[in-house]
Amino acid sequence: MDIRGNGGIVVVGSGVVGLATAVVLAERGLRVRVWTRDPAERTTSAVAGALWWPYHIEPRASARAWALRSLEVYQELAERPEETGVRLVEGAMGEMDPAGVEGWAAGRLPVLRRATAAEHPARDAVWARLPLIDMAVHLPWLRARLLRAGGTVEERTVSDLAAVDAQVVVNCTGLGARDLVGDTSVRPVRGQLVVVENPGVDTWLVSTTAAGELTYLFPQPGRLLLGGTSEDGVRSLEPDAAQAEAIVRRCAALRPEVAGARILEHRVGLRPVRPAVRLERQALPDGRTVVHHYGHGGAGVTVAWGCAEEAAALAASS
Repeated sequence: MDIRGNGGIVVVGSGVVGLATAVVLAERGLRVRVWTRDPAERTTSAVAGALWWPYHIEPRASARAWALRSLEVYQELAERPEETGVRLVEGAMGEMDPAGVEGWAAGRLPVLRRATAAEHPARDAVWARLPLIDMAVHLPWLRARLLRAGGTVEERTVSDLAAVDAQVVVNCTGLGARDLVGDTSVRPVRGQLVVVENPGVDTWLVSTTAAGELTYLFPQPGRLLLGGTSEDGVRSLEPDAAQAEAIVRRCAALRPEVAGARILEHRVGLRPVRPAVRLERQALPDGRTVVHHYGHGGAGVTVAWGCAEEAAALAASS
């Protein structure tokens, strides 16, 4: 089989990493099919708060390089926010020294300075303008871009990568890789958020309590996302009422106007966490190739394009 001919490339998984990888391949003139158990709107990516930031992802040096490449793409996409779902929004991140950020993102962020006490209560906090992605718009846009490039998307369940009829298979199954390829180092880290009517918050805010509880507010068009949780090894997708109340309470402590906001919905997602991203090529017994591309944790959106280009290079050279 030929990756430019009938066999082509199959990308398994249609989260943001899978779709971005498929787009890169298709726009390089390769025949690409995406096979996915769930449509993009029901993947973990759809639940993401989606602020660009390399959150809990290893290897650190590679993750920062992937993130900076993705930043370039998002800055360009932010010129068409209604179409792409990407906007550049200012906000404050606590427990962060600006000098540390400048050390790896020097000159790459249009706004980066120390936050004032009025902007964030933490002693060390940064104020920055970062990409904030509306996944309800961005994922369908990615799929449409893939289709325009000649790719296809099929809802199919894959239980054995060796059975996929393609010269190259790109494994972007996230947490599903635990069962699909027996990688027990991939584990779920549960995240819950609350969607409320936006009472007028137009900047994002991220903080961590002394107890290690993650708190964030992300303004999206027509709504405000409040978070969150980070429960290692927990698989439940059912919203927890007590956790939701705690999320709203922590967010209201930072932005009091949130306290009375009407709740629109509750969301839960499982971050596919791994000690390090698996991005490597593996030969199948029959000579075909699998490119493993998963384990991005809570940073899949942040590194999607940089990772996609590296994965595409591995796939196209097979």
